[in-house]
Amino acid sequence: MRKLVVAVVGVALALGSAHAQDRAKDALRQDLDFARSKVYPALVNIGVVARDFSGGRTTRSPGAGSGVICSPGGHVLTNFHVAGNTVQITCILPSGETIEADVVAHDPMTDLSVLKLRLDSRIDTTIPIPFASLGNSDALQIGDYVLAMGNPFALSSSMTLGVVSNTKRVFTDFTGTEVEDMDLGEGERTGLFTRWIQHDALILPGNSGGPLVNLRGEVVGINELGGSGMGFAIPSNLAASVLNQSLTFGEVRRGWIGVTVMPVRKMGRDTGALVASVGPSSPAEKVGLQAGDILLALDDAPVNARFFEEVPPLYQRIAEIPVGKEISVRYLRKGEEKTVKLLVARMERFRGEEEEHTEMGITVQEITGPMALARRYPSTDGVMVTGLRPGQRIEAARPQIQGGDVILSIDGKPIKDLPTFRTLVGAITKNQDFVVSYRRDDESLITLVKAVPDKPSKSGKELPKAWLGVKTQVVTPDVAKALGAKDLKGFRITEVFPWTEASNAGLVAGDVIVAIGTTKITASRPQDAEDLRRTVEEQAIAEKAEFTVMRGGTEVKLAVLMQESPASSLDAKSSVQKELEFTIRETTFLDRIEFKWDKDQKGVLVVEATMGGWANMAGLRGRDLIETIQGQPVTDITTFEKVMAEVLKLRPKSVEVFVRRRYKTHFVFLAPDWSKLPQPK
Repeated sequence: MRKLVVAVVGVALALGSAHAQDRAKDALRQDLDFARSKVYPALVNIGVVARDFSGGRTTRSPGAGSGVICSPGGHVLTNFHVAGNTVQITCILPSGETIEADVVAHDPMTDLSVLKLRLDSRIDTTIPIPFASLGNSDALQIGDYVLAMGNPFALSSSMTLGVVSNTKRVFTDFTGTEVEDMDLGEGERTGLFTRWIQHDALILPGNSGGPLVNLRGEVVGINELGGSGMGFAIPSNLAASVLNQSLTFGEVRRGWIGVTVMPVRKMGRDTGALVASVGPSSPAEKVGLQAGDILLALDDAPVNARFFEEVPPLYQRIAEIPVGKEISVRYLRKGEEKTVKLLVARMERFRGEEEEHTEMGITVQEITGPMALARRYPSTDGVMVTGLRPGQRIEAARPQIQGGDVILSIDGKPIKDLPTFRTLVGAITKNQDFVVSYRRDDESLITLVKAVPDKPSKSGKELPKAWLGVKTQVVTPDVAKALGAKDLKGFRITEVFPWTEASNAGLVAGDVIVAIGTTKITASRPQDAEDLRRTVEEQAIAEKAEFTVMRGGTEVKLAVLMQESPASSLDAKSSVQKELEFTIRETTFLDRIEFKWDKDQKGVLVVEATMGGWANMAGLRGRDLIETIQGQPVTDITTFEKVMAEVLKLRPKSVEVFVRRRYKTHFVFLAPDWSKLPQPK
C-alpha cells in the first residue's frame, strides 16, 4: 500500500512538473510573439553599393546588412561597417516594401550609422512607417532572454533566440594588460566607448546592424560581431546617444582631452585612473599632465577605473563634455594632489576622406591629426597617396611617386589639405608639365609630371590578302587511314563559313583540298597546318582560283572567287565609356561566325567592363552584345556614342541596356551615382 501511495505521488509530481513546463513554454511563446510584433516589422534588409579605392581608381562592390527603423520619421540604426563608405543604400522591409535611404551621420568610433528613409518616395505616403523603441541596455542582466533579428547572408529577415552572457564585455590583449579596439578596415578604429552585450543568439554575416531585442519588445542593442556561438551587440544606450547627436547636429560631436587611461587595480588602488599616455599638442599636454599621473576627478566628479570594464564609460564621460568647455582636472603625482584647468577639444576621426582624380590617375587621402600621430608625420599638411593607376600621368613621372608618399606642393604652391590639392590639380591642363614635391618617410623628394603626349596615329594597315572561309584539319597518315585512303594528303574541310565565297562555290565539310590551281597540297604533318593559308594568300583577290578536292573518293574541281580577309577584332573601331567604365567595339564578320549570329545582326560588342565600375556592378559582361540602350537601337559606334551622350545629359535613375548574351537575351540596369560623375561638356 505504501509503495502504491509513493507511486501515485510520483506520477502526480511528474504531471505537475510537465504542466509547469508547458505553462512556462506557453508564457515564453507569448513573450516571443509580443517582442517580435513590436520590432520585426521595423527590421530592414540593407543592400548597398560599397565604394573603395584600389590601384588609383574608385571601385565598387555590392554589400548587405541589417538595420532597424527607430523613429516615426524613418530613421534607421545600423553598423558603420554596413553603411559607411557607400554610394547607394536600399532598405527592404519584411513587408517587401523597398525604400532608398540617405546618410544622416556616420560614427565609426562606435561602428554605428544613422540613415533616413526617403519616405516621400513611398507609393502610399499615408501609411505610417513601422518603428521600434530603444530600451535601457543598462537594465539587462546575465541570463535574460534576447532575440537577434537580421538578414543572414542577405537572405530575408530572420529571428533567433538566446540569452545574455555578459553585459559589459571589453576585449583585451592575451595578457589582459591593454584594451584592444577593432579595425573596421582602411585603418578605421572602433570600440573605444563600447562595452558589448555578449549573447548566444545566433548571428551570421549579414546580421550586422540588426537589433538585439528584449522580451518587452525593446531594442537593447545593435548586433555587430558574431562567431563560435557568441554574438556581441552595441548597447542601445550608446546607440541612443549617437542617434540623438545625429538628429541634432547631423554628426556626432565628442569632447577630447588627449589622454589614454588604464585601470588602477594593479597599483593597489580602488579609485582613480592611471594616465598611460598623453597626446602631443593635446589639451592634457598643454596643462602639464603626464603619463603616470592618477586622474582623481573631472569637475569635482570622482574618476574610478579599477577594472578594464570601467575604462570605456570614462572615455564616454569625457566625450560627453561640450567642446570648448573649461573643466578642472584633479590628479595625483608622486603622492601630491594637483588641480589644473583645461579646455576640452574636439575629438577627430582617425581616417581622413579619400578621393579619386581620374585625370591624373591617382587617389589621395586627407591627413587627420590622429593619422599624423600614428604615422609620425610632422604635421597634417599635404595629402597622402593611396593609389596610382598604371600608365597615367602621375604614375609615369620619374622619379616615381608611390603609395604612402605625402604630396606637399604642386609647382611650388603648398598643399594644406584635400580641397587645396583638388583646386591645384583642377587647374592643370593636359598639355602642361608640373612639378610635384613630396615626402617619403624622412626624405624630401621632387619629380616632374609631364604633359599628356599626343596619341600616335595608327600605322597603315597590312595589305589585304586573299582568304578562304573554311576551317580545316591536316590529313595526317592516321586521318588518311581513317578515311580509307592511306596515301591521301592535303587539308580536310571541317567547317564552311556561311555567307562566304567558299560556301557559294560549293565547298562542303568533308572535302579534302589536294590542289589550288597548279599547286599541289601535300600537307601530312601537324606542323604543315599553315601551308593552306599561305597558298591561299598567294592568290589574287577578286579572281577565281581552281580548287581540286577529293569528295567521296572522287576528284572534284571547283572555281572559288578569292575574297579579302575579313577584319579582325584588332581592326574594329572601339569606344571607351569613361563615366560608366566599359569599352565596346564594332562587330566583325568573324564575331557573327563565332557567336552564330544572323548575317544582319546589329549591335556593339562589350570588350571590357572594368572591375568595380558601374557597368561591372550592374552585371554587364565582356562579350555581351549591346542591342539597345534606353530602348534606342545601337547599331554601331556612332549610334552608341549618340545614345550615351543623351544618357549622360539626362542622367536617368536607371539605364536600361538590352544585350545578347550567348544563346539568349538579357537586360542590364545601370544605376550610377550621378552626383559623383562629372557633368558632360
